[in-house]
Amino acid sequence: MKPPPFEYVVATSVDHAIELVCSDEDAKFIAGGQSLIPLLSLRFASPTLLVDVSRLTELRDVRRVGEVLRIGALTRHAEIQRLTIFRQDAPLLSTAAGWVAHSQVRNRGTFGGAIAHSDSAAEFPAVLLATGATIVARSRDGERRIPCQDFFGSHFQTALNHGELLTGVEVPAHDASTKWGFSEFARRKGDYAIGGAAVSVRLDEQGRCTRVRAGLIAAGPGPTSAKGLDEVLVDRIVDESAVSDAVARAERYLSPESNVHGTKEYRRAVVAESLRRALRQAFDLDRAGTERKSA
Repeated sequence: MKPPPFEYVVATSVDHAIELVCSDEDAKFIAGGQSLIPLLSLRFASPTLLVDVSRLTELRDVRRVGEVLRIGALTRHAEIQRLTIFRQDAPLLSTAAGWVAHSQVRNRGTFGGAIAHSDSAAEFPAVLLATGATIVARSRDGERRIPCQDFFGSHFQTALNHGELLTGVEVPAHDASTKWGFSEFARRKGDYAIGGAAVSVRLDEQGRCTRVRAGLIAAGPGPTSAKGLDEVLVDRIVDESAVSDAVARAERYLSPESNVHGTKEYRRAVVAESLRRALRQAFDLDRAGTERKSA
């Protein structure tokens, strides 16, 4: 199918982009277009105006400020995968980027676009939930920072208002006390995930867990955090038994939807097993390294 007709304007600044979108209630921002263009072609979206923000160099900045890595919204997936600053300061994010679709998509897709799309089967939202990231957005009223747990909604919904542009993301920088794990299952490399998990934990000097967070992939109608982990894992040295108990507790809250990839029961089992593998990696119970499986 072909997209419905629309007007197209290239923004010259962030403020210009915001003003253009605010002038039309059916206008949308576009950058890499890897999610929006397919929706247009299928006529699942029909904006009257597309405002192109892809040339705004101020949204490409990536730098570490204190204990935070600030990532501009126009950073490409491929850059997150390969640049040294991500491998050093955000290794979980860098690893997850390698599992995003195919190289063509990673070379064009933007980090901000993937976050604003809020797909439950996407890798980046799960990583942000695991790391406790903050989303930065700008509107006519100025800038605001939104904790990621308050940002993602159900079925491609976010906390962004019309005319509000996601300009960047602030991710806590990796340090020696932070450990992580990532596991995902898809039938073929590049397919939508059937299930997955991103995990970030913090350990004290004795190896006891002081914090644990997990973002889940394809576990519900929107990006989802694992529940019940703190009760089992915090304030102890985690072993296999503790991981099994934590996964069993988290599995009670999973609500994946049946689709062409499998029944909800099957997908719940895949998400639970992905969480188990990611936790084992984070707590160094799996010496084999990061799990990145496809059938």
